[in-house]
Amino acid sequence: MKLDDFTKILSEVDNISQEMYQLMKDLYPLCRSITGNNVRKTHEIIRKHLEIQSYEVPTGTEVYDWVIPKEWNINDAYVIDPTGKKIIDFKKSNLHIVNYSIPVKKKIFLTELKKKLHTLPKQPDSIPYLTSYYSEDWGFCLTHNQFLELIDGEYEIVIDSSLDDGHLTYGEYFIKGKTENEILITCYTCHPSLCNDNLSGVTLVTFLAKYLSKLSLNYSYRFLFIPETIGAIAWLSINEKNTFKIKHGLVATCLGDSGSFTYKKSRRGNAEIDQVVINVLQNSNSKFTLLDFFPSGSDERQFCSPGFNLPVGSLMKTMYGKFDEYHTSADNLEFVNANNLKDSITKYIEIIFVLENNAKFLNLIPKCEPQLSKRGLYDTLGGQKVNDLTKNAIQWILNLSDGENSLLDISNKSGINFNIIVNAANMLIQKNLLQKHI
Repeated sequence: MKLDDFTKILSEVDNISQEMYQLMKDLYPLCRSITGNNVRKTHEIIRKHLEIQSYEVPTGTEVYDWVIPKEWNINDAYVIDPTGKKIIDFKKSNLHIVNYSIPVKKKIFLTELKKKLHTLPKQPDSIPYLTSYYSEDWGFCLTHNQFLELIDGEYEIVIDSSLDDGHLTYGEYFIKGKTENEILITCYTCHPSLCNDNLSGVTLVTFLAKYLSKLSLNYSYRFLFIPETIGAIAWLSINEKNTFKIKHGLVATCLGDSGSFTYKKSRRGNAEIDQVVINVLQNSNSKFTLLDFFPSGSDERQFCSPGFNLPVGSLMKTMYGKFDEYHTSADNLEFVNANNLKDSITKYIEIIFVLENNAKFLNLIPKCEPQLSKRGLYDTLGGQKVNDLTKNAIQWILNLSDGENSLLDISNKSGINFNIIVNAANMLIQKNLLQKHI
């Protein structure tokens, strides 16, 4: 990605973020899970913007210590109270059903029903999001205020779902770069109507891939749309022989809220991706939080498991579990907005620009300083004055370009923004004062 390409794509982020928010609105109604037709429908909607390829992994397939589960689909679910009123309705909110609930059709009394109801007493107006992926069970979620209004008597329970042999579906999009070295960017497609966690990640990855596909890139890029945990495990099991190509990676999640950025480092802790993200955040002049790797969270824990130890971190806004709306009906279209999505995709673009342009160089006149003025690098360049910051960047680059320091190292040591360092390096290359060190 050249500096001109980087500048152009940044000039378009207002429109990109609006497209992201519209895609989120389109995806919001679907009751996604780790398997099922609504995952396939999610792929169909994404394909209106990006030609992802879908893959199907059959039920019963062994993927390391796991087995691909049965496929779950749901048509409807509701509870009717003793007066004949439908008090819980899946069609009003797909969070009302415990995700992966088995089929049920029966009448039970309130005392028995309460054992299958889940609420959030401390957030009485929100519906919780719960799952029962690997145990065949059922249940309903409702607001605590609804729960308090339940009356004694017999209730009719209907869950029109299926749990049968089928497939796990995941999506992939690949951009071939100049090298086979890959940057991996992933999101998860298993959550139903939850906008920050994780439709923000799905929309960001979709449009990041769409716009990067138009550019000439050094790295190859692999974008994954996978169900959390089991999807990452399945993908790694199927693609293990090619994981050596992954040089950098990010898990995209929780990117639509108004909080400051949080970066969870890779297991390695000081991989190039860790250094790059930290550099970008430090140059943003905004508050941010750095976290060392910990073995829970999202799919970074699979990519960073000891048998792989891939350089994969996770860049978020407010971290999962740290905002009140997390895994509740309050994580809705009003909780996120296009401006926050703009902020997030801008950071991802900036990170990719650094990764694409970070390299080590050699000063071709290493003995004492070269005379910059006779090359038009001290006072003027093409009729334009070289500002003091660019002059300073030139001096740093010439001094540290010994084949050992990368442009990122120089940016970090000098405190000069990476974009200015790249621009200055390009000037020096044009004047035959610098060449890339292979």
